[in-house]
Amino acid sequence: MSEIIETTVYRLDELSDAAKVKARDWYREGAVDHDWYEFVYEDFQRICAILGVALKTIPVRLYGGGTRQKSCIWFSGFWSQGDGACFEGQYRYAAGAVRKIRDHAPKDTELHRIAAALQAVQRRNFFQLHAGIVHRDRYYHEYCMAIAVERDSPSYQEMTADAEETVIEALRDLARWLYRQLEREYDYQTSDAVVDEAILANGYTFTANGRRFG
Repeated sequence: MSEIIETTVYRLDELSDAAKVKARDWYREGAVDHDWYEFVYEDFQRICAILGVALKTIPVRLYGGGTRQKSCIWFSGFWSQGDGACFEGQYRYAAGAVRKIRDHAPKDTELHRIAAALQAVQRRNFFQLHAGIVHRDRYYHEYCMAIAVERDSPSYQEMTADAEETVIEALRDLARWLYRQLEREYDYQTSDAVVDEAILANGYTFTANGRRFG
């Protein structure tokens, strides 16, 4: 025989502090299942284009059929020792990269440093350096990128002694930079302030102990 049970439900701002913690934990379990990192990826793609990194792309199937091209960018995070970010592609000299990166991110001194390092080493090698970047291993961090640096010299002139190491470290620094942006965005998306705003905006209700109702 059916029966009606009455339950008092509360909005987030009506809960005790302990119940709010439980309610936030419930929301966070599914809050970042969507592609929360897409804006970070889009910005990274623009930065790569400025610096002269042509990211490799692969086709991915869409739900409605058809495909789209997805850049080869990966990451894992944010709590394990092997976490990080990496990418695949080709690097070549890009004219005006230092000025353009300053225009794009005027306060990001790390990007300024990376762009300046690449320009300086290219200048010493008559702007003839290029590099292939391939992901290796099952992890996703900067040391999983195999980076092969070469020089396109018509007279077969060798690279300067510092060229290979400088390019490799600059590209790995770029992967480290990406990981820090992803970590910062994740922390923001799961912060109490953002979670509280989302819960209230969606009108979710909870029992007195913070358990999601319905």
